Amino acid sequence: MPLQRVTHVPSDLPLGEGRDRYLEQNGFSMAEYSSPTFAFYIFGRAVRLPNPPARRRVVALHDLHHVLTGYGTDLAGEAEIGAWELRAGCNTPFLWMINLTAVVGGLFVAPLRTLRAFRAAKGQRSLYVDGRDAEVVLKIPIAELRGQLGIPAGGHTAAP
Repeated sequence: MPLQRVTHVPSDLPLGEGRDRYLEQNGFSMAEYSSPTFAFYIFGRAVRLPNPPARRRVVALHDLHHVLTGYGTDLAGEAEIGAWELRAGCNTPFLWMINLTAVVGGLFVAPLRTLRAFRAAKGQRSLYVDGRDAEVVLKIPIAELRGQLGIPAGGHTAAP
């Protein structure tokens, strides 16, 4: 399924329910987190890429960031989330590499959106550096967790 913008997820839901809706709305599943390969869509075409252990360790939190920020899963949205994650906090070389790659691509496909996302992350904190157990944050309402991480109450994108 080609990637698209994240459909609005109500902020009163616990993050785990928001994640489930996000996955469903975007044609993803949690099974992909541990799969040996994953689909990367570019210009409407799926390319299967290896899913290395470094990616497997962070992709679930990356998807939670999509829910929290509202950034999409198209090329521009991945550039936005990459820029946001760089500024909000990366804690592994893999995260730095993959997010820098997304930002460089974003400077070609959506330069203003990419730069806006980087600026928006000032003073915010990613789940990578937050340190709480994923099972704990999945139970917290999205709006509450946004506040704890310094993310605006409505995320960074407007609801459709």
